[in-house]
Amino acid sequence: MHAAKKYVEIKCLKICQPIGEFYVGVMQHSDLVRISYTDVRRIERRDVERYLGIERPLSPDRVAELRQYVNLVDATFPSSIILAVSSENAEFLDDKNIMRVRNEQNVAKIIDGQHRIAGLENFTHNSFQVNITIFVDMDIEDQAMVFATINLKQTKVSKSLSYDLYEYAKSRSPQKTCHNIAKLLNNKDGSPFKDKIKILGVATGKPAETLTQAIFVDRLMPYISDDPLSDRDMLKRGKRLSKVSELESRRLIFRDLFVGEKDAQIARVLWNYFSAVEERWPHAWKEKIKGNILNRSNGFGALMKFLRPLYLKLNGRKQIIEKAEFHGILRRIQLSGSDFTPDRYKPGASGESMLYKDLCVLSNVGEI
Repeated sequence: MHAAKKYVEIKCLKICQPIGEFYVGVMQHSDLVRISYTDVRRIERRDVERYLGIERPLSPDRVAELRQYVNLVDATFPSSIILAVSSENAEFLDDKNIMRVRNEQNVAKIIDGQHRIAGLENFTHNSFQVNITIFVDMDIEDQAMVFATINLKQTKVSKSLSYDLYEYAKSRSPQKTCHNIAKLLNNKDGSPFKDKIKILGVATGKPAETLTQAIFVDRLMPYISDDPLSDRDMLKRGKRLSKVSELESRRLIFRDLFVGEKDAQIARVLWNYFSAVEERWPHAWKEKIKGNILNRSNGFGALMKFLRPLYLKLNGRKQIIEKAEFHGILRRIQLSGSDFTPDRYKPGASGESMLYKDLCVLSNVGEI
């Protein structure tokens, strides 16, 4: 290896805090991946995790998510990745404000940022600069303290809040459409969802609240998009989405409406459908009482699953199905409001699946 390639040179500032000195700089993603990370499949605990006696292996799902995210048009990792290196492998040149780190694999221990680095392995464009924090000769106790402060004491951001933030996006996206529909149905007088949805995932004390925004969006999104992140990225780049084939439209029942920017029609179908549900089982849908699951996550989930075969049965290609048409099918179902209990439909996926099957069988619509 030539002398010029023995080291990665990083422009850095020296920072002094009570813990001691450390360095803040910027690296190219390729250099960062090379010196800090070798195998995304590794599951053994890092030194800092052994010291703390915890298990925080790489999450394959999180890595896959970030590998897609890094190639989006607005991808960013604004917070610092924290590394620990030995003085045997690094030196700081005070006169030049440059940190020289040996250009070899496994030189830098990752204190925080292992999933982001794993995601950057899949970056396909020319340059992704990453802000980094480097500690030199940091002992394991201090590494553990920093790791614990960052990872074990932070407050988790609710999924509902994440969806709510899409309202402020300027371009269209499946996420923004689903959020706007949830908010519209929750706020509009006469809506079957009036004041039922906790828009930020936190109860406001309104007596009718039984659903979170996250539950609503998660159940609606699969009817609009198979890949919401890619759709959002394409739309943000000014590209047009394609309508789906006849076969795909049986699964993505609202896709063509979304592509055609007819979000109001999606909202109208949901309004009509759940108004029919409300008319068929008025007390079970409206009342927030113990022992009633119809207007909670399990019941709502089953009703959303049932919407697809019902929509297709009622000739969904005409796109708008009226309340009376939905109600004509629902009234065949010989279930009373008192049947929607956790004793009959257990909490979790099994109860939701059982209710979905009952709706399909008792309505003669059939499962898809």
